[in-house]
Amino acid sequence: MTAESPARAVPFVPHRGRGTALILLASLFFGSSGAIGKPAMLAGLDPEQVAAARIGLSAVVLLVCVGLVRPSLLRVPKGGWRLLAGYGLLGVAGVQLLYFVAAARIPVGVAILLEFTSPILIALWVRFVRRVRLPGMLWFGTALALCGLAMVAQFWEGLRLDALGLLAGLGAAVCSAAYFLLGERGVASQHPLGMVTWGMVIGGVAVCVVAPPWTLPGTVLTAPAEFGPWHPPVWTLLFAVALVSTVLAYLAGISALRHLPAPVASVLGLCEPLVATALAWFLLGEALTWWQVLGAAVLLTGATIVQLNSPEKAPPEPLPVTPPPSDPPSR
Repeated sequence: MTAESPARAVPFVPHRGRGTALILLASLFFGSSGAIGKPAMLAGLDPEQVAAARIGLSAVVLLVCVGLVRPSLLRVPKGGWRLLAGYGLLGVAGVQLLYFVAAARIPVGVAILLEFTSPILIALWVRFVRRVRLPGMLWFGTALALCGLAMVAQFWEGLRLDALGLLAGLGAAVCSAAYFLLGERGVASQHPLGMVTWGMVIGGVAVCVVAPPWTLPGTVLTAPAEFGPWHPPVWTLLFAVALVSTVLAYLAGISALRHLPAPVASVLGLCEPLVATALAWFLLGEALTWWQVLGAAVLLTGATIVQLNSPEKAPPEPLPVTPPPSDPPSR
């Protein structure tokens, strides 16, 4: 009896349609965070506490599940910890904390608009750092999508200048750009599930330093929250925002980066505010204006232009596959 031959890695082929579906699914999950998390904040939790619970619970769930089911995915390739640290600190903790700081000091519409200028930062990075020439229509579509986002966010409502808030919003944009760029680079050599798990653990540790979990008030956690026609306890909303708006969102988003270039994925990710606005209207009764509906149409038009004029994604290196142990030769 001869030893079995090692299993060969199946070459990965990027699929634009699959990547588009994944990034839109990620936008749906990310966009649900406002509608799910806002009732918890209205019940008495600080935004930082909601962010800490969201990321901390996600880290625990991912680490336990992946560790029990596929512990091999938690192995980090040589030199990979630096990228994971950047992904966790910037793409997970940085985005959440800086956005909440900005939203607390400037109008929410302005904070959203500043954070979602990240596609411009990504396009500039790809053009001038990676020296990749991008089609002119991609730049036009990006600008059009940002104009639509500005209309949806209605940044002119209650506009006021606050230097720290503006800096925090721009910092959130940098962290959001890092989420796409580091994620795109990481999935070329690491499994998306393992990368998200370690990124969430690193980000969870960082955000829990700002808002330690033992500061969560127990009376608020068990109090009922107003969530559409339902009144669930606050702690169930925290689990929902962790599982749906974080775990599933990050997994779908980073998996999409195996199929789409970062500039394209970031522009398609601008659909997240549309989802957030629609869910806030449906579940929280926050009405939409005709200006926001028009902005949604402009944003989707710009995202479509980007999608139609984007370059193809180059196939990444195949992920390492550990060959199964060989059977000992029979006598």
